[in-house]
Amino acid sequence: MIVLLTGDRGSGKTTACQRLANRARETGWDVAGVLSPAVFTGGVKVAIDAVDLRNGERRRLATARTAVTLSGGLHTLAWSFDAATITWGNEVLTRAVPCDLLIVDELGPLELEQGQGWTAGIIAVNTKSYRQAWVVVRRELLAVALQLWPAARVVEVTDTQGWDWSSLLDG
Repeated sequence: MIVLLTGDRGSGKTTACQRLANRARETGWDVAGVLSPAVFTGGVKVAIDAVDLRNGERRRLATARTAVTLSGGLHTLAWSFDAATITWGNEVLTRAVPCDLLIVDELGPLELEQGQGWTAGIIAVNTKSYRQAWVVVRRELLAVALQLWPAARVVEVTDTQGWDWSSLLDG
């Protein structure tokens, strides 16, 4: 089963993935993939890290774009991405399958519109070498993701406090 986890920016998609990963591990599942937690300084989101869900290794994925980072490299309107971490993340995603729970947080404009970034995440999902795959996708890219995986279940992050985490793993 493929689940596309979507919601507004700051709605808790990464937190939901972390909670799901924790619950899956508690039930003995092999959890793999990448998580992309935000990094805040003084209440302002200044960076995004990448975490290997199998071993906890953490690297800086992106920093907020400034006048200094406006040219060159891999970027979106808001973020400049570290090429070495993109390569590392693709290696993590390639090794992630087979597993019980695959989490790809997130496939965004780099992957779904530009064919760059964590392209190994798309390949890993396409292998179907897992019990469940949870893929974080922004609401504005949901139609693109559904073209790739038309049978995917869409789950909206609204209030994850009330979720029954065990039933989510049951499918």
